[in-house]
Amino acid sequence: MTKRLILTRHAKSSWDDPLMNDHDRPLNERGKMAAADLGAWLASRGYVPQEVLCSDALRTRKTWSGIAPALPGTPVLALKPALYHAGPDVMLAVLRHATADTVMMIGHNPGIAEFAQRLVARAPLNPEFQRFPTGATLVADFAIESWEEAGWGMAAVDDFIIPREMAA
Repeated sequence: MTKRLILTRHAKSSWDDPLMNDHDRPLNERGKMAAADLGAWLASRGYVPQEVLCSDALRTRKTWSGIAPALPGTPVLALKPALYHAGPDVMLAVLRHATADTVMMIGHNPGIAEFAQRLVARAPLNPEFQRFPTGATLVADFAIESWEEAGWGMAAVDDFIIPREMAA
C-alpha cells in the first residue's frame, strides 16, 4: 500500500499592514496567483488530495482556497490550529492522524522546511528544497499501510516545485 503526502508552504502573504496580527495576514496578489497556479499544476499531474490538513492561519486557508477550484472532487478540509508555526514533530503527529490515502498538508516555515527534509529518504536536486520558499510543494510517497506508520526518512520524492518554476 502507498500513502501520498502533498506538502505545501502557504503562498506569499501580505505585509501591507505591519500592525496586523501574524495569524490574520492575507495573501498578496502574487500569492493569490501562485495558489491558483499550484492548483492547476497539481491537477495537471493528478496530484489530488482526498484530505487537507491546514493550519488555521488566514494565509494557509487562502492558499487552499486558491488551489481548490482547479482540483476535481471535494477533499475533506480539516483546519488544524496545531499546524500554525508547528515544528516537525508536531507536523508528524498531525499527519499520523490522517485517514485518506492522499493527504495535503499546508503549513509554515521554518517548521515545514525541516519537516520535509526529515521525511524524505533523498532530497530532490532542486536547490530551493532546503529553503522551502512560499508556495513550495513537495509530493512524496510512503510505502506504508497507515499514516500511523509514517516516520523520518521514509518518503520517496515524486515531485517538488516552487511558484517561480510554475510561471516559467
